[in-house]
Amino acid sequence: MASAGGRKMLSAEERRRQRELEEARKAGLAPAELDEEGNEINPHIPAFMADAPWYLNSDQPSLKHQRKWKEDVTDEMRWYDRGAKVFQAHKYRKGACENCGSMSHKTKDCMERPRTKGARWTNKNIAADEKVEDFQLRTFDAKRDRWNGYNPEEWVKQAERFEKVEQMRAEVRRKELLERKLKGEVEDEEVEGEMGKEEAKIDETEDAGFAKVEKRVRTAGGGSTGSVRNLRIREDTAKYLLNLDVNSAYYDPKSRSMREDPNPEKDPSQKTFYGDNFVRQSGEVAGFKDLNVFAITTHERGQDVHMQAMPSQAELSFQQFKQRKKALEGASKADILAKYGNAAAAPTDDVKALQATEAYAEYDAAGRLLRGQEVKAKSRYEEDVLINNHTAVWGSWWQDGQWGYACCHSTVKQSYCVGAAGAAAAAESAEQLAANMANKAAEDEERRKNSKLIGHKPAADVWGDLSDEQLGQQLDQQKVLEALKRQEERERNGDAGRDDRKRGYNSLGGDAEAAEVTPEEMEAYRLKKNRGLDPLDFINKKKKGEAEEGDGAANGAGVSGTGGYDYV
Repeated sequence: MASAGGRKMLSAEERRRQRELEEARKAGLAPAELDEEGNEINPHIPAFMADAPWYLNSDQPSLKHQRKWKEDVTDEMRWYDRGAKVFQAHKYRKGACENCGSMSHKTKDCMERPRTKGARWTNKNIAADEKVEDFQLRTFDAKRDRWNGYNPEEWVKQAERFEKVEQMRAEVRRKELLERKLKGEVEDEEVEGEMGKEEAKIDETEDAGFAKVEKRVRTAGGGSTGSVRNLRIREDTAKYLLNLDVNSAYYDPKSRSMREDPNPEKDPSQKTFYGDNFVRQSGEVAGFKDLNVFAITTHERGQDVHMQAMPSQAELSFQQFKQRKKALEGASKADILAKYGNAAAAPTDDVKALQATEAYAEYDAAGRLLRGQEVKAKSRYEEDVLINNHTAVWGSWWQDGQWGYACCHSTVKQSYCVGAAGAAAAAESAEQLAANMANKAAEDEERRKNSKLIGHKPAADVWGDLSDEQLGQQLDQQKVLEALKRQEERERNGDAGRDDRKRGYNSLGGDAEAAEVTPEEMEAYRLKKNRGLDPLDFINKKKKGEAEEGDGAANGAGVSGTGGYDYV
């Protein structure tokens, strides 16, 4: 047993007595052993449990080592008192922060903005001492608790703020839809659909217990209690009971579906069920069908768009197609409105100015104003703006194709007005200009009459003004032949026989007699002139080449008239 004597060497007699005492205690003949606190120790506890370990240095019999002798480590559920102040000093104290003057921290740990002159030197605006607490977090979870010190009431404020923002956003969205509807940018169906989506968003707290039934569910493990959604409302009528005719719409009991309308002849306002196929034609089904049709049509036209292989690309292409289509429709509508106008639009200021007014005005038969005040519609440009001392606007005077000012007859824009003196000066200048022009015309006419060129007529026959018949009658054929021979000799010799150093100043050739071109030489030049644009010129050259080839065959020249090239 747990005793002091069990820790030292015992003799055989002492061990025998101890064994007898333990047997007597187990038999109930001897009183039980007491521990340090006076509690009885059960004698039937084995020795290996009753004996205390040697390192506990226990001198008294006890079972304390078998109990939970360590104290429970518990962390208090409290946190730092944030922002709490304990003392407000009015003078700087030794050892305080040199920047703000607080005793809670040192200068290097100060969180205030660095002052130009700290509280140590100014002794002003001393910061209060903060409450400094030291928490000993001893457990594993407490040291790693991220939410330690969090106030749950802050989440309530955030939730309320979020709900207010959602309500304001829904209200703004509803106003935007109504404004777009009034402008005609969206259809009524789209507005109703968007409004329905907003109304369908009910609160989670309201939706939590909707159609929720607590019932026992059979499971393989023996059953358990759980929450099951109720599949239908008790007030609903089964589909197969809407029309008991055996020839009506077919009801599939396995899938609980009735695709066709059981009462097609009934008034739609009195029906609650239109068939399961009706649901397939509502909501986003129409948009999904349009997307499939667009993907198939686009793929058939050669574009790489596939609804099953690349659904995201098909959706993006369809959105871009709808945007382009809407833009084209808007452009055509804008063109029509710009061309024909909008009868529903409010009249512009120009149109309002042309409309009838309440101001009374009376005119005579000639259209002159007799009584009242005439209201004239002004344009978008500035009117009746007088500058530079002018009493009339630019363009109020016109003379000889020039605009000007009616007050001074000045034709220079932005000029300074000099009044009637300017008009007189302008008239005098115009008269002087007309007199100068008349004198100039008279001088030109007098000079023409006294000119030596009167009766002079240029040699039209030299330069080809005469016809071929008249020119043939005036030319001397013998001189024409001589001129042809000289022309051929000149072409044959080229420029070899000419010496520009001996050529006259006004001559084209070296001979003085060549200074003046005669009609016969001009005719020879025309006959020998190379006409490259003549379509039959190559025939004459070919004939000439054959003749020269026949003449030079005996000499072995072998050169054709084509310059060594053959015609193809």
